[in-house]
Amino acid sequence: MASTVAETRLIIDNNESRKSGSGSSGEYAYEISDYALSAWKSNRDPTGEIPQDKQLTISWCNINAFGNSNHAQPTKGALSKNKGTEAPQQTHILKNVSGVAHPGELLVIMGSSGAGKTTLLNCLTFRNLKDLEITGLVCLNNVPVNQSQLAAHSAYVQQDDLFIGYLTVKEQLLFQSMVRMDSQYTAEERTQRVEEVMIELALKKCENCQIGVPGIVKGISGGERKRLALAGEFLTNPSILFCDEPTTGLDSFMALNVVQLLRDIARTGRTVITTLHQPSSEIFQHFDKLCLMAEGRTAFLGTTKEANNFFTKLTAPCPPNFNPADHYIQLLAIIPGSEESCKRSIKAVCDAFESSSLGSAIKRRTTEIIKSAKNSSDLWDHEKIKVKPYRVGWFYQFWAVLWRSWLSVIKNPAATKRRFILVTIETLIITVIYFGQKLDQDGVINLDGVFFYLLVSISYQNVFGIINTFCGEIPLFIKEHKDGMYRADVYYLSKVICALPVSIMLALLSVTLCYFAVGLNPEFGRYLIAVGISILVCLCAQGLGFIISTISPSLELAPPIVSIGVSPLLMLGGIFLNFKSIPEYLKWISELSWFKYGFQAYMINQWSNVAHIECHMNSTAQSICITNGIEVLHKQNISLGEFWPAILSLVLLSILFRLVGYLILLLKVSKDE
Repeated sequence: MASTVAETRLIIDNNESRKSGSGSSGEYAYEISDYALSAWKSNRDPTGEIPQDKQLTISWCNINAFGNSNHAQPTKGALSKNKGTEAPQQTHILKNVSGVAHPGELLVIMGSSGAGKTTLLNCLTFRNLKDLEITGLVCLNNVPVNQSQLAAHSAYVQQDDLFIGYLTVKEQLLFQSMVRMDSQYTAEERTQRVEEVMIELALKKCENCQIGVPGIVKGISGGERKRLALAGEFLTNPSILFCDEPTTGLDSFMALNVVQLLRDIARTGRTVITTLHQPSSEIFQHFDKLCLMAEGRTAFLGTTKEANNFFTKLTAPCPPNFNPADHYIQLLAIIPGSEESCKRSIKAVCDAFESSSLGSAIKRRTTEIIKSAKNSSDLWDHEKIKVKPYRVGWFYQFWAVLWRSWLSVIKNPAATKRRFILVTIETLIITVIYFGQKLDQDGVINLDGVFFYLLVSISYQNVFGIINTFCGEIPLFIKEHKDGMYRADVYYLSKVICALPVSIMLALLSVTLCYFAVGLNPEFGRYLIAVGISILVCLCAQGLGFIISTISPSLELAPPIVSIGVSPLLMLGGIFLNFKSIPEYLKWISELSWFKYGFQAYMINQWSNVAHIECHMNSTAQSICITNGIEVLHKQNISLGEFWPAILSLVLLSILFRLVGYLILLLKVSKDE
């Protein structure tokens, strides 16, 4: 075995010339980081400590994970016991992985790419288990638990920081307190807890700063974003904290700052488990426990000092002045061209750990837990496992999400201003081109063009208005919904409501700027009806925007879907195609076109009371003159009785499109669970 590990060490030695950073040049950054954190250490509120009776030890026993390459039905929710046989196509990702993490300790899971560290963290948190079949136990204080039981005592900080960037740090935490903290807390107690957490995590100085949108709105630093993500989870005072790659995207100083913060959180009696990718030597010194994963097995689990002793006994010690993290990762990596020898070396290391005193202690603990859990059949039946309950009721959720959604609108005046400028320019162009139309043969045709461009302008700006604000927020919604913060209908309804005021004002602006200047029906009542029709068209276009936002995989792919979705509705709307000429097999699309109903309503509102249309001998419109408004409608195959059905159709379409968007959103959420 020693010779096998020596072979791996030889591979490391051959690659040392390609490595850098063998020195320990980060002492100055270490001192600065300690100084930066000294303020919040000295001001930490004692309520942040976890009482002895609420400190939790988490252990995992014989975790196995199988990848379903043949698309078999995946296990969801709990770690579910697979009573069937292993399919030949399955990939064995985790192989009888066991371990333990104690209160007051920072446990860091490391390994090369494909080693299984992220899958292990997902199993420990019961997250992202789609297309995986899992066996094994997760226990708190030696008692097996399921997803909802673990979630009640833990918090999870994912790798990507998802926020609404237009909110301030304090507003973000106030919202989190509204939906994360139990309903018995008063508003004053929630605000007090937010203040405590901001002081604890050194966020007080930036509490009134916008979080920021990368590349769009300047906001807080990367380290502050990470601390803000931690703060949101910290509001409920969890006993266990899971973090997925918390240093991703940070420079060395900020990464060290975050790891120091995690270590000090652990010192309050919490159990902290995190995955890290290539930490520096300074960061490595802050680890309490280290879990090394390789080829889906546990290669080591213990303190950093024990790790050094373990690999020294295997004749693979960390060279002097060399980053131990880099050494262990390289030692357990699969190097291209040397796959077989690397796998033999990894097997030797994992076997050595299993037979060591550390591995034997974990094995004894695992055996005892499994024996005591034999009759816990309900833990394996994920149909009986309840999802994480919401901490507050429907109306309080709705108020909190509505408050945040409205804040994101009013605190982003630049987007609203751009929409107003765009609508004003488009409407002024229509006004200039069609200014001062008269009720003659040419005017009849020209006013058709006015209605067409009004419909197109209102439709496209509302479809894209929804996409730009809703589509990009869906990943954040999915994350918060899975965390049990609020219901899907609460979020969707709040977004629908918050989209209304600006869009209604824009529809009013569009009609008002051009209505009288162009020469549409001068009766004030007809003008108000035209405004109402425009608002209904706006609502229909918004509905399609919600559908496209939920269908689109990303904001970048939404515009092509808009073209695919809107173009058939426009072409079959009857503006340039007589309704009676639409083929039977396409009429169902025409029935879903708000362009059709909007055009009908505009036309009836404009022409139903026009008794006389001038006819000049030199008219170029038609050889036969149209003498009144009823004839204009008949030419378009529109009858006066179609006005209220058209209005009703617009109302129903606006509701239907929103319902379809909501159902697609629910489907999207269920697929991600």
